[in-house]
Amino acid sequence: MIISRRQFIAGGAAVAAASRFPRPAVAAAKAKIVVVGGGVGGASIAAKLSKIGGFDITLVEPNKIYTSCFMSNHFLGGLEPLDVLRHDYAAVGKRPGVTVAAERAAAIDRARRRVTLAGGAVLDYDRLVVAPGISLDYGAVPGWSEEAETRMPHGWEAGEQTLILKRQLDAVPDGGLIVVIPPPPPARCPPAPYERVSMMAHALKSTGRGRARIIIVDPKEKFSKQALFQQAWERHFPGMIEWLPPMIHAGVKHVDAKTMTVETDFETYKGAAMVNVIPAHRAGRIAIDAGLTDASGYCPIDVFTMKSRLDGSVFVLGDAALTGKMPRSASAASGEADIAAAVIAAELLGRDRPNATYRTKCWSQVAVDDSVFVIDKYRPTDAGVEKTGTEISRLEDDEIRRRTNAEESRAWHIALTNEMFG
Repeated sequence: MIISRRQFIAGGAAVAAASRFPRPAVAAAKAKIVVVGGGVGGASIAAKLSKIGGFDITLVEPNKIYTSCFMSNHFLGGLEPLDVLRHDYAAVGKRPGVTVAAERAAAIDRARRRVTLAGGAVLDYDRLVVAPGISLDYGAVPGWSEEAETRMPHGWEAGEQTLILKRQLDAVPDGGLIVVIPPPPPARCPPAPYERVSMMAHALKSTGRGRARIIIVDPKEKFSKQALFQQAWERHFPGMIEWLPPMIHAGVKHVDAKTMTVETDFETYKGAAMVNVIPAHRAGRIAIDAGLTDASGYCPIDVFTMKSRLDGSVFVLGDAALTGKMPRSASAASGEADIAAAVIAAELLGRDRPNATYRTKCWSQVAVDDSVFVIDKYRPTDAGVEKTGTEISRLEDDEIRRRTNAEESRAWHIALTNEMFG
């Protein structure tokens, strides 16, 4: 709302007059919650706190449109249109108690409990929620850089990178070579690079380019859902995908974006049609600058509350949080938002606080109507989260079960984005 000079003067006179006469007590001001980052963690907790009520919530997010990383592989494979990934923040700002500040958070002053925006505005807070996602380590892969990311895209921050990846995949000729370099742990959504490879192979094969090859130069000796992925590759895309662990390739020695070359001790891949470099990453830059990270590059948190171990007035959600063995995923971030919202309500509104428990479910699309999943359950301990149970798709699951998994994955995506964006 914009206040005119006349309204300001009249208002000031009214306040002065009112101060000369007794008046009934007014309700205490609502607690101020600032949420930095509008991804799964940030948008989810804004929605949850709005539903609880009693807060003045500001969501700080510079992008007008959110493009999700989760489900982006479906777009890459041609299974879903881009619109499925894209959501605007208009409805978020219409939630009770929520304001969207469409600017970048430039600085966090934890001593004064305030966030300064890029435009100069200052937001005071009683509690701060930091959900900034990741920042990429551009020096992690020899020869790769920020300048090289348009020729050798990462696609690990959705938006323009997603479109570059799709354009390059669509241009791969039959018989062309794709080299994928996954990130080392800890990483955002550990199964995602292998789902991406599956969707690349599907896009190629379904458009008459089945002679193309995809080489995975992996820094890990094993990966999430490995047996399920490799079974699916042999079943749906025989001869198209080759996975190389470090015991074979001995590490990436150098990449060259100009010549589209990837050099390893095992082999040098020259003139690739496409190279997907996913580098090591860490917490988003604002969390690092605010002094919320440790030597790991992530934010150590109390897993009973999702509070920063370095500042009790700050909560950290999503990919930036150091939770131990729990994978970084959209499902995890949504669950973390549940816990943090309950703790904030307990501290500031006197609500009961339930015991923290964590449950993540991750689907991976391996072909059309063929999806696999893993469910993990955790409990908080002083040393971090401890896994208490796992359920995973079986190699012998039939087509009906796999198709049902795919349908459940789409339904989950709709439910989550509806919660985030209304």
